[in-house]
Amino acid sequence: MTEFEQLLDRVADKARTTHPWGWPVLPAPVDEAAVTRAESALGFALPPLLAALYLRIGDGGFGPEYGLLPLLDSPPAGEPAAVTQYLANRKSGRKDPEWPWPDHVLPISHWGCGMYACVDCRTTEGTVLLYEPNADEADHAWYVDAPTLTEWLHAWLDGTGWYEECNDGMDLVPWTEFQIRTRAAQAS
Repeated sequence: MTEFEQLLDRVADKARTTHPWGWPVLPAPVDEAAVTRAESALGFALPPLLAALYLRIGDGGFGPEYGLLPLLDSPPAGEPAAVTQYLANRKSGRKDPEWPWPDHVLPISHWGCGMYACVDCRTTEGTVLLYEPNADEADHAWYVDAPTLTEWLHAWLDGTGWYEECNDGMDLVPWTEFQIRTRAAQAS
């Protein structure tokens, strides 16, 4: 069994036994057609591990804090789906150039207070970013949560993420590509 498969098995085991706020049961996985529709709406491909989470584990509802957002369809009275949230953030960022949303940065999990875990879909390993909008300026609102989606999932599985009580005060590194990525997006 590959490391990829082992990780998916560990995530599936934990997903079946823990339910974040508001998720009474684990939603069913999506099908290939849903991933294709999501990628078409976004205009870019999902990193392989992120796609596998939705295809093999469930359509959100597992992971740290409030869990992964659904991919395309929001549950009744629930958090907007990842694709919907991304498109809304990009539109809002075009209207407010002080707070642009970087291209290819898909919100995948809501932390509360406007904070999101996001995956940089330009990277095949899926760098996970933390968007913290309570900062004074947009370029101080982005941090590297984990260099890869694999590492982010391991932190959740192992209880070592910055959000764990035992790691209170853990400093995250600012995402230095924010300025470059948003300048390029604003120019297009």
